Amino acid sequence: MEKINVSTLRENLAAYISKVKKGQVITITSHGHELAMLVPAEKKHEKSKSKLKALGKTANIGDILSSIDEDWEAMK
Repeated sequence: MEKINVSTLRENLAAYISKVKKGQVITITSHGHELAMLVPAEKKHEKSKSKLKALGKTANIGDILSSIDEDWEAMK
């Protein structure tokens, strides 16, 4: 994890944004105190796909279109 001063961030914002896009975490400091962290955005699409894939391995998928052989009572 890289630590940089606020003024350094201001002077080189594009370069640091590029580093964060590549996965690096950057801590921003002021007078030696940590203020904030720049972290890569969560890749929601990829995360969702992997969760669905894992769910698909354990899900019991059946025929949902065919009728069932049970009589239903209508609600009054």
